[in-house]
Amino acid sequence: MKINELLGEFGIYTTNEEGELLKKLQQPIKLAHLNERDQVIVQGMIRKSLITKLGHNDPTVVANEKTI
Repeated sequence: MKINELLGEFGIYTTNEEGELLKKLQQPIKLAHLNERDQVIVQGMIRKSLITKLGHNDPTVVANEKTI
């Protein structure tokens, strides 16, 4: 028996603020263009693998396809 069969649905918990940001991030956006509060939330969502960060010097962020 596989682990996926035992678990059934697997989801990552998101807060209301994170959900609002995921809707905004359907298109790629520069991290620097977000306000400071949103940047902190985005950093947490990157750790949860809900958002992908592209680049190092001037990173761009976009929501992962699975979270849409």
